[in-house]
Amino acid sequence: MAPPEVVNQTVRNGPHDLIIREQDVNGPKHAYVTFLAGDGDYVKGVIGLAKGLRKVKAAFPLVVAVLPDVPAEHRRVLVEQGCRVREIEPVFPPCTGKDSPFVRAYFVVNYCKLRLWEFVEYNKMIYMDADIQVFDNIDHLFDLPRGFFYGVVDCLCEMYGHPCPQKLPWPAQLGPQPSFYFNGGMFMFEPNLNTYNELLSKLGITPPTPFAEQDFLNMFFRDISKPIPPIYNLLVAMLWRHPEWVDLDKVKVVHYCVSGSKPWRYTGKEENMDRADIKMLVNKWWDIYNAFTPWI
Repeated sequence: MAPPEVVNQTVRNGPHDLIIREQDVNGPKHAYVTFLAGDGDYVKGVIGLAKGLRKVKAAFPLVVAVLPDVPAEHRRVLVEQGCRVREIEPVFPPCTGKDSPFVRAYFVVNYCKLRLWEFVEYNKMIYMDADIQVFDNIDHLFDLPRGFFYGVVDCLCEMYGHPCPQKLPWPAQLGPQPSFYFNGGMFMFEPNLNTYNELLSKLGITPPTPFAEQDFLNMFFRDISKPIPPIYNLLVAMLWRHPEWVDLDKVKVVHYCVSGSKPWRYTGKEENMDRADIKMLVNKWWDIYNAFTPWI
């Protein structure tokens, strides 16, 4: 039997690239994937996610798409955690002048997620932001029918009644409103170069809107998007916006997306952060982060 075909996985480190490991190109056809930019503390979130997936015995690897500005030391740590590090080039929306249309200015970097559709060595990928933690195995999502884009509703009011006051209206400039609006922090998609090229082409003629790539992806995939239950991406804000519809005992994935809720930055001083349920979820994240040593 012929040996498996392998390619080198490389950490970019100036003029001298450091080869970390060999990767089997005939390996898993599914993968989890996240995104990392810069030299800040979000690398802790990615490490936590890698450890969480390992704790729940996920059958598939975690790919980390990194921008060129992620330092070599951060990449090395991620590889030590069993991640597959892959460098991508930035993607930016059309120029909008001096005034940013985004709810938060840093949302502009999130358009780099579009590069993930280039990862065609995988049939399906589940994307998760670095401020997400997995508390139960979700490998079964890969068994959902092909040909669709799967995401979780951004606010539970979409499922159970009229829009709540916190839900922002759909940007009219993006055309017809989707049947539901998914959160861009977690979704399952199928890498495809034709889709990738269409995404970049569409981006070039689409006006940026407050929620950046999240609005854009909702627009682009409106005809093939399918909802999956909120237990796969619980936004912590739902704990006080819609507590009657949240059962923490059943939640598999928690998204620490609210200001002040990032476990590695948590102080408990920001609004709603002194809640017992928030403290419990932060402690659960730290239990995973502290319990698992590097996987070399």
